[in-house]
Amino acid sequence: MHISIAAEKLTEIAGITITNSLFTAFIVSAFLIIAGYFIGRNVSYVPGKIQTLFEMMIGGIHSLAKSVSPKHADEFFPLIMTLFIFILFSNWFGLIPGISAVGFNMVEHGEEVFVPIFRAATADLNTTLALALVAMAAVWYYGIKHVGIKLHLGKFFTIKSPIDAFVGILEFVGEFAKVISFAFRLFGNIFAGEVLLAVITSLIPIIIPLPFLGLEIFVGFIQAVVFSVLTMVFIASSVEVHH
Repeated sequence: MHISIAAEKLTEIAGITITNSLFTAFIVSAFLIIAGYFIGRNVSYVPGKIQTLFEMMIGGIHSLAKSVSPKHADEFFPLIMTLFIFILFSNWFGLIPGISAVGFNMVEHGEEVFVPIFRAATADLNTTLALALVAMAAVWYYGIKHVGIKLHLGKFFTIKSPIDAFVGILEFVGEFAKVISFAFRLFGNIFAGEVLLAVITSLIPIIIPLPFLGLEIFVGFIQAVVFSVLTMVFIASSVEVHH
């Protein structure tokens, strides 16, 4: 069994390396755009099952955002919802039965290994790091927009007292720690889940993997919720003036 922490290279276009995780991210993005277009065209006052499902999901997260930041929730909610949906479907894409068996053989370090064409985008640290940077960039953007650059930077750099200065430096270091925490938490959970399913399926391919598949579906949902809620909380904290 070939397990690679790094995403495997599929091809190269105009000097840009296309990995299996990047290819999957394109597929998930295209699917969500097309699905959103058709669902949006068929919105009705009497919702069907699919519309009801999406309304419940969107309404639940919007209510949560309102409870976290009543005044600014409507402003940053589209970003939170986009992160949630993309991460959720990226997590679940790698759990489609048989998807990891689609691929080709290639020679690596003198040995023939199997390279899957599809790999969950969030099972690649590059993707989760990019998502973490987007989330924290949004935190700083909304913070500077609502409290001003002086007050926002004043949370981290101050000379009011030695204690405040030290705490501010710790808070600034904590901003980088949030990026690392975001990226590695999501990557670790999704990658570990895919490895677990691959090992179980290779040993006992019938019936036994089903409980683990159900567990990973739940984990994928929880990780999408955690990432979105933490982003929501950090943004809500950044738009408030701290004394």
